[in-house]
This record gives sequence, C-alpha cells and structure tokens, in this order.
Amino acid sequence: MAKNFNFVACSLLLALFSLFLLAPPSPCHAHILKFCKFNAIYQLGDSISDTGNLIRESPQSPFARLPYGETIFNKATGRCSNGLLMIDYIALSAGVPLLDAYLNLNATHSHGHGVNFAVAGSTALPVNVLLEKRILAPVTNSSLNTQLDWMFTYFNETCPKLYEGYCYEKLKRSLFMVGEIGGNDYNYALFQGKTLEEVKAMVPDVVQAIKDAATRVIENGARRVIIPGNFPIGCFPIYLTGFQTNDSTAYDELHCLKGLNNFSMYHNECLQQAIQELKLQYPNVAIVYGDYYNAFLWLLRHACLLRFDVKSVQKACCGVGGEYDFSLTRMCGAPNVPVCGNPHERISWDGVHLTQKAYKIMASWLIRHIFPKLQCFHHWF
Repeated sequence: MAKNFNFVACSLLLALFSLFLLAPPSPCHAHILKFCKFNAIYQLGDSISDTGNLIRESPQSPFARLPYGETIFNKATGRCSNGLLMIDYIALSAGVPLLDAYLNLNATHSHGHGVNFAVAGSTALPVNVLLEKRILAPVTNSSLNTQLDWMFTYFNETCPKLYEGYCYEKLKRSLFMVGEIGGNDYNYALFQGKTLEEVKAMVPDVVQAIKDAATRVIENGARRVIIPGNFPIGCFPIYLTGFQTNDSTAYDELHCLKGLNNFSMYHNECLQQAIQELKLQYPNVAIVYGDYYNAFLWLLRHACLLRFDVKSVQKACCGVGGEYDFSLTRMCGAPNVPVCGNPHERISWDGVHLTQKAYKIMASWLIRHIFPKLQCFHHWF
C-alpha cells in the first residue's frame, strides 16, 4: 500500500522555507526547566520511562541486553530504546541527574534528586482487575498502585518524622510525572482479542486509576504534576503490523490506522477532563497535560526536516518481518534480529518504542509546551 508522504516537501527550497515557519524545537529550550529549580523528579509509568526496574524484576528480559542501550551507554540499562528516554531529557533540562531505578539496589537515587518507579510492561489497572476482565498482564505485576506504594515507602524511609517539614518543602519543589501509563492495559486487551468497543469501555476505569494516582501524590505534597496522554498508536509498527488491512480507507494521510488513533484521542480526551476536575479540586497545584499524541504527530509530519529517513518512518530499526520490519514472534533482542545501520535516521526503535533521537525531539517539543503551564516564575504554592 502506497504511503502518502509528500516527498516533494523534502526539496531544499521548501525545507529552508519551512524551517522558519515551523519553529521546530530549538536547543535554546534544552535547559529551560532549570528556571523551575526543581529539587527532584519522581516518575511513575511504564516502558516509555522505565530506567531499569523491569530488568531487576526479570533479568532475562530482552531489555537487559544489547542492542538496547547501544547508542549512548554501550550496554543495556533497562531503557526500552537504543539510548536515552524522554524522562532523561526532562531531567537534563531541569539540571537534575538522570533518575535511578527504584529497584537498583546499587543506586544512590541521585543523592535525593529523584527516583524512577516506572516499570516496563506495567498497567494503570491492577493485574487482578485486568484478570477479572479476562486480560492477562504478562510482563510484570508492578502496576501503578504498586509503584505508588514504592514511592511512599521511599519517602517514609528517607524522610523520618523529625524532618517532616523539610521533606514537605522538598516535595513542593519537586516535579512528579504520573505516566505515561495505561497504554499497556489497552495493548494487552487488543492483542488478546478484545474489540475496540470492548477496550473503549475500559477507558473510564483506566483514567480513574490515573486520576487516583495523581490525587495521592498531590495529597502527599506534590505541587507540580505532569500527566501525559497516550500516543497515536495507529502510527506504530506493532499496530500497523497486527491490524494491517487492504482497506485503504482505514488509513489516514500519514498511513496511520484511523480507528486506533481515534481510540487514543478518546482516552486523551477523557484524561484531560479528569485533569480539569483535578485542577478545580486543587487550584493551588500546577497540573499539566503532557500531549504525547501531538508531539509524536509533529515529529512524524516533519520527519524529513528532522532528517529521518522518510521511507522508513514506520519501520522498526531493530526488528524483522513484513512491511514494517516487525514481528511479535521475533522482536528486538531475540537471536538473529538485525539492527538498522543508523538509528538516528529512524523514529521507531523496536516497533513499540522510539529511538533516542525521536525521544529527544519529542521531549524538546513537550518541554516547550509544558514549561509555561508549570508556572515556574510564580511563588511556590
């Protein structure tokens, strides 16, 4: 099926013209979060932000070996990419050390500058709740509630009652990332045979779980909270492969599956409504929606200007099989699964997660859009 990418847009004249009009993420935004003077960053989530928890739970995970981490670390760190993730670039922008995984017993947890509780494969809903819906969570039992328990255990251990006042002030000056989470609830359901309508019925419960998590961190002192939404999953190789069809009307102008992207938009609309409710409930807290959906679409639409290989924007760099170089039975990290020659020219790393370059560009877009809403130049609430 022909992909409707406008290769003419890659001409030098239009590229130069567009660079002035599009105002792509600029290096001048790289450290803008330093103005917020965050003491620490605390991350809840899944494989989009895990920096090493799953590989401590499951050392045989493919994320525990190369080629994961090959680009910058020359070893696997548990990050589901060839290098850094969006949370790493957010930490760098804030002038905070990269976050250690909570389960990394050798970590110093950045000397109090934050902890990453995210676990690859985790879900917003507890695994027993998913089982009641006849959905198996095959990767980890460490759902969002478990991560929250880890977080508050950590706070209790590192902040004895004698220093409660100091710790409360520190949390007020910290950034809390509640997600991205929930994507796996839908991934597991869809790939285990649930229909889109059945999965759509899960959205209120998933969003409520995210809202409840945000409420817990706010009630415990958080004053700056980012709650990211879901990606346009219909643009990802895993879904383009799993739900491939000869019906050309199922695809949009970017060759993304419209039905799946509409589902992501529905989740994101419900999540933004929940965020509005939280803002009314907590008017003295900066609660910001992280628009992963439009950040990714911006990247995809401007792939040529961003120097990605436009013929491979929906192919996995690390993968094999079919039109999108992806197969659920031979995924990245499995024996004899090849890696592309230049990951910097690819958006998708393994068909499910993005390359370091793609995450860097998305993070820059997000930081630029989120920064004004964090109210960092206001007095701390």
